[in-house]
Amino acid sequence: MSKAAPAKKPVAVAPPPGCTLDINDPQVQSAAIRIQASYRGHRSRKELREKGPPRVLEPLKDVVLIEGSAAKLTCRISAFPDPFIRWSKDGKELRDGPKYRYVFEDPDVVALVVRDGELADLGQYSINVTNPFGQCSDSARILVEVPAKIQKGPDNTKARKGTTVTLTAEILGEPAPDVGWTKDGEDIEEDDRVFFEIGSTTTTLTIRRATPQDSGKYEVYVENSLGMDQSFARVDVA
Repeated sequence: MSKAAPAKKPVAVAPPPGCTLDINDPQVQSAAIRIQASYRGHRSRKELREKGPPRVLEPLKDVVLIEGSAAKLTCRISAFPDPFIRWSKDGKELRDGPKYRYVFEDPDVVALVVRDGELADLGQYSINVTNPFGQCSDSARILVEVPAKIQKGPDNTKARKGTTVTLTAEILGEPAPDVGWTKDGEDIEEDDRVFFEIGSTTTTLTIRRATPQDSGKYEVYVENSLGMDQSFARVDVA
């Protein structure tokens, strides 16, 4: 019998030009990061498909709504089978429609869009997520900012000497505005005869035992960090 020929040792072959990888190359590092991110995304989607009760992965956060604009509350959840989503404000369910829009941005991201912001939108908003295996919920506040404004200014007034004159204005603003009154361009110095009161939605100037010297042009003004407004009225005492 003849002896077997000795096995040949493998010959190292150099890679063709342009096929070497430099781990310090920024492009190589960037590609590696994208591959890792893709794997994490795949793993996340796999976890999402596992049956079980819903879970909140990223909670809601408080948002500030400027009057006339829109605000969005966003929550990331994990739920399979697909859950039933319900949004509410101060315990009252919100229906999907022109004012409130239910938004599903990704398989695990849901949002509520509040349109045409107004002061009445201030409150506590909650999301309730339910599937056959259970439920979860989360809450956040929408804080509304409204430029100071005078909804209705005081009326021009004619009064008899010795009577009481009142001027009332309807005001609005969030944060609550600073309020002031002037007569003929000068700030009114309050005393027990002439004074003004400030409520949440109104301000009233009172002039007791009115005299002809109280006749003049009165101004009420409101101001907060978002804006200011003013209104005028004429008082004539005879």
